[in-house]
Amino acid sequence: MAEYDHRKFFIGGEWVAPVEPRDLAVINPATEKPAGMISLGSAADVGRAVSAARAAFAAYSRTSKQERLELTDAFINAYKGRYSDMAEAITAEMGAPRRLSTRAQAAMGLVIAKTTRRLLENFEFEEQRGGTLIRREPIGVCGFITPWNWPVNQIALKVLPALAAGCAMVLKPSEVAPFSGMVFAEVMEAAGVPAGVFNLVNGDGPGVGQAIAAHPGIDMVSFTGSTRGGVAVAATAAGTVKRVSQELGGKSPNLILDEASLEQGVIYGMRNVCMNTGQSCNAPTRLLVPAELHDKAVELSVASASRARIGDPAREDTTMGPLASEAQLNKVQGLIRKGIEEGATLATGGPGKPEGLDLGYFVKPTVFGNVSNDMTIAREEIFGPVLCVIPYQNLDEAVAIANDTEYGLAAYVWGNDLEQARNIAAQLRAGQVCLNGNSGDSSAPFGGYKQSGNGRESGPEGLEEFLETKAVLGYAQQAA
Repeated sequence: MAEYDHRKFFIGGEWVAPVEPRDLAVINPATEKPAGMISLGSAADVGRAVSAARAAFAAYSRTSKQERLELTDAFINAYKGRYSDMAEAITAEMGAPRRLSTRAQAAMGLVIAKTTRRLLENFEFEEQRGGTLIRREPIGVCGFITPWNWPVNQIALKVLPALAAGCAMVLKPSEVAPFSGMVFAEVMEAAGVPAGVFNLVNGDGPGVGQAIAAHPGIDMVSFTGSTRGGVAVAATAAGTVKRVSQELGGKSPNLILDEASLEQGVIYGMRNVCMNTGQSCNAPTRLLVPAELHDKAVELSVASASRARIGDPAREDTTMGPLASEAQLNKVQGLIRKGIEEGATLATGGPGKPEGLDLGYFVKPTVFGNVSNDMTIAREEIFGPVLCVIPYQNLDEAVAIANDTEYGLAAYVWGNDLEQARNIAAQLRAGQVCLNGNSGDSSAPFGGYKQSGNGRESGPEGLEEFLETKAVLGYAQQAA
């Protein structure tokens, strides 16, 4: 794997050195060795980027829909030319298996670009209500703070709709997985995005993330990450009364309503818990099953977990790579031990690394049975391949358990009776509910209730996050 050297930032259409160089080695989680270097930026670098974005916004905000469609087309073409580079960067920086990086992680950049293009083509920025004109105008300069788990997916979900809306922006990718962000910036440059419209400053949360949230020249900040991080960003942003959009943590329930749906629902759920090594905010990590089906659900989950092929993410046959960092490994191992201490039944996996994988941040797929919803492993977002099987006595109790969480990002329902499944979905306090495995609508809005956040990404709702609404009264004068 090539070593990456990305110690410059993309500001005002140029690659520039940081105001004060602070090198950071980015660790390959499969080897525990540096995969490359970046520089950590500062508030001064953010200030330069915001100045460039504000200068570019005046002209870019007045571009036509057609011009933005053509820019999106140019992005799509440029991205296709760097597709393999993007997949390779994601594997190197956060350990996603090559097949996942190629088929899903990198693929989402194209999927989101094409979805955004279709949305923009059909979106109406003006409508007339009687004599009043309602205009939807770009909000201004946006600050984006993105995570390491689905790096290009989260960047694209913010940058491309903001570009379509007519905004300028400053992006801070995660310092854990920054290389994909640098490839993304190179794609933006190759696509001919006007200088200053898109800017990238690497850095950590205290040094760059908080500076973005606090800067008075930023009109809106969109953050994806932990609930704790979201609270910090929102508190800082409140001082300048900027709009804040957040996509935060989750502890998603997977409700099995009947025996006919058990096998399919359990296998789907466990496969998704293991995918990306459990590092997905919408992973169905709480499996809720009728009490009489509990033991069978555990058995099916263990069998599904055993099919994970864990190892070198560069291998084509690997299905589960390492966790993204040593800190994440320590967190997951600690919560697995907590589950054992609190009395959950360890059915497979457990503490320690998989056999033969002493090097790298690898973890065993783990299944706990007989979990009660007040246990730590059922309350906290583990962000690893750990499943909690929770029995329920009736559907009212199932809904109550599903909703008994501080989160509300996603939920999954499996039932032979579709009308019953729809009824359960209506009672769940989650921003997205997937019925019987249907989860592939790229134009559906995504976001959470409660402490899972307060914004939406994808679909018209995702574009509207970057628009202000203006009413022009007396636009159509009536004849005297």
